[in-house]
Amino acid sequence: FELFTSKGFHDTSIADIVAKAGIAKGTFYLYFKDKTDIRNRLISSKATQLFRNACLKLNETQITGLSEQFIFLTDEILQALETDKSLLFFLSKHLSWGIFRSSMTEEKSPDGISARELYEQLIAHSGCQFQSPEIIIYLVIELVAGVSYNAILYHDPADIEELKPYLHTL
Repeated sequence: FELFTSKGFHDTSIADIVAKAGIAKGTFYLYFKDKTDIRNRLISSKATQLFRNACLKLNETQITGLSEQFIFLTDEILQALETDKSLLFFLSKHLSWGIFRSSMTEEKSPDGISARELYEQLIAHSGCQFQSPEIIIYLVIELVAGVSYNAILYHDPADIEELKPYLHTL
């Protein structure tokens, strides 16, 4: 992650990665098929961790309304991206829905719960039912990603704090 965010994806070589990790090139290829594979796994892991952390913080609250839950999640994710601009830049340049969707199911935390399960618990706790909950999370992810990139990095069309009230009313 550090290499991709400091040197960029194209300027990071497999040799750089194995040197930084302190492993042999052959060992790298036991786990990853190429540089794109490791980048995609990093994206998956970082995006899922971001969503998961926001869900865990939400679970510590008494918020039950689905709209309020999504506002809370959005604010938590935006705050994390604002704090770590290298993560925002990395995710915004490379995150795709396919990568995130598979990581929500496949990656489990130490407690054995996937991000998808956390999301399903969130919806169940709210009492709402959706024909396709996956479409709802897709819309939230795309909305947050689209708004946060320019607003946080370039304050365009406005600072993120100025945009939040608009996000909250959508």
